[in-house]
Amino acid sequence: MTSLFGPPSPFEKQSPLLTFLSSPVQTLLYVSHHILQWLRAEPTPSDPPVRIVCISDTHTLIPSSIPDGDILIHAGDLTNEGTPSELHAHLTWLASLPHKHKIVIGGNHDTQLDPRSRATLPEPDRSAPLPDWSSFSIHYLQHSSITLNVQPNFALLPQTKSHSHPHSNSTSRSTSPSTTPLLPRSLTLHGSPQIPQCGPASFAFQHPAHLDAWTDTLPSGIDILITHTPPAYHLDNFPLHLGDRFLLRELRRIKPRLHICGHVHAGAGREVLWWDKAQGAYERGLGRKVSWWTMRGWWDVRLWVDLGRVVLWGLVGVVWNRVWGGEERCTVVVNAALMGGNTGRLGERVQVVDV
Repeated sequence: MTSLFGPPSPFEKQSPLLTFLSSPVQTLLYVSHHILQWLRAEPTPSDPPVRIVCISDTHTLIPSSIPDGDILIHAGDLTNEGTPSELHAHLTWLASLPHKHKIVIGGNHDTQLDPRSRATLPEPDRSAPLPDWSSFSIHYLQHSSITLNVQPNFALLPQTKSHSHPHSNSTSRSTSPSTTPLLPRSLTLHGSPQIPQCGPASFAFQHPAHLDAWTDTLPSGIDILITHTPPAYHLDNFPLHLGDRFLLRELRRIKPRLHICGHVHAGAGREVLWWDKAQGAYERGLGRKVSWWTMRGWWDVRLWVDLGRVVLWGLVGVVWNRVWGGEERCTVVVNAALMGGNTGRLGERVQVVDV
């Protein structure tokens, strides 16, 4: 629960007042950057688009509805206790969904999937066999990749191509689909579950938070990256920043079209990373340490310079995008967590992205 004096957990949202009082200039930087990003047009998907349905952090709970799509991706934390019975029950539910392609990675609560955390389970759970993923028609990715040949579904095409919103959560259908077969699309997906340490030994896939678990670990040519943790400074619960800065650096190197994550429930949502000078200044500014010596950043000249660069280059990006129609390579990041904070109830909407 949010309070004036701060959340009881860093995974909860901080009150707006406390956020501003603790880091006022960074709050201005954060708000300015996101307003300028909102003014840009959404990136255009390929033609025909492939519809990706993104979920994460369901923690044994089943959403009331899941939108149609070509690929369903679950970015981890299917369970609470990580037992084989919990995992089997949730995989059975996933297998019942109509999506032709289903991808799953593990999260820190999925204890059975990591040999280190599996040792904390009581017998007989500790010795239980791992899931037979093929029996559920699910592709499980753990530091691995898969290339799918996807036949886009006529029924999922936007009603009017010239006026469609490429990243809308709408599940509208074409009123007059063409009878010409759509060519299949080839998409390469990679999944990696590791997270900075945040809990007991029963939590899976943890590594010491100060260590780099990402640099040069991801292959190039990835279309869709799936991780459990978000990257630093993006959908990771500003201003507490629970994302991984080494993942952000690796993300900048490979620049996938779509990055799906979860883990930080309070960061649920989507954001477009344009990899431009405005984003670079934004990340530098949020990465600076603020202290009482600089009046929480008021006297930090570097922060004000970062803010100025965010506004300047952000406006340049808006003009380039809206006036000149320019579109640079970008990455759509989706924090697909469905759990509403630490409430124990699903409270976030399912994210749908066309690529």
